[in-house]
Amino acid sequence: MTTRKLMLITGASAGIGAEFARQYSARGWDVALTARRTDRLEELAKELEDKHDITALVIAQDLAKANSVDAILKEVKAAGRHVDGVINNAGYGLPGTFFNTKWKDQAAFMRVLYTAPIELTHKVLPGMVERGFGRIINIASLAGYTPGSNGHTLYASVKSGMIKFSESINAEAKAAGHEDVHCTALCPGFTWSEFHDVNGTREKTKEMPSWLWMEAAPVVEAGIEACERGQPVIVPGAVNKGLATLTRILPEPLGRMMVGSQSKRFRSAD
Repeated sequence: MTTRKLMLITGASAGIGAEFARQYSARGWDVALTARRTDRLEELAKELEDKHDITALVIAQDLAKANSVDAILKEVKAAGRHVDGVINNAGYGLPGTFFNTKWKDQAAFMRVLYTAPIELTHKVLPGMVERGFGRIINIASLAGYTPGSNGHTLYASVKSGMIKFSESINAEAKAAGHEDVHCTALCPGFTWSEFHDVNGTREKTKEMPSWLWMEAAPVVEAGIEACERGQPVIVPGAVNKGLATLTRILPEPLGRMMVGSQSKRFRSAD
């Protein structure tokens, strides 16, 4: 019977999710890796087990499906484990405007990026509270601080919601005396990953200055350290922190004008 803690990571097959798996494995955690691509998960699981002598569970699942959260937790339980930590990382961008996209695509987007993470958090929290330990990191975004843009209509809305949700969970745990149950919203800016390939904006982002970008490793490290401190929100990187501060102090009309003029560089309305 292992005494290692288990971190469940959604969207673990690439990018920030895979980097979370690598860093938690290096810290001695076992990991449960879930995403749609079984081959990528199995490859990552072998890498982590060979390098860190930990156990990596592979759970292929599509969070767009209504029963996906229960299916994931059922597999964790079948392996004789419980969830000590969750990284709600799975996500993507949905190109287009609200006018030219289908509702089924918007509904799936909301399910993967908002409903499923909240459901998963709700279902693992009681066990965390009972055991007196829990770590939850919700991947939000710097976009959660900015005005909405033309294209990718619900992205900023969802990310803003994840920030507020994380703040509330962290505050509720603290107020109830669960001092070792922490929830953090990680709000990266532009991060090198497959995200922009999937949503079709890679060519647009290539035109952006390199100083706006961060590698996944320091983003993930900042999220882990903030969660250990019990910090409800973390914006990684000096540039991103400056941009987040700017969004708070700019007059709203000016903020909307700036986002409107710049969003075509990283948002697709087609």
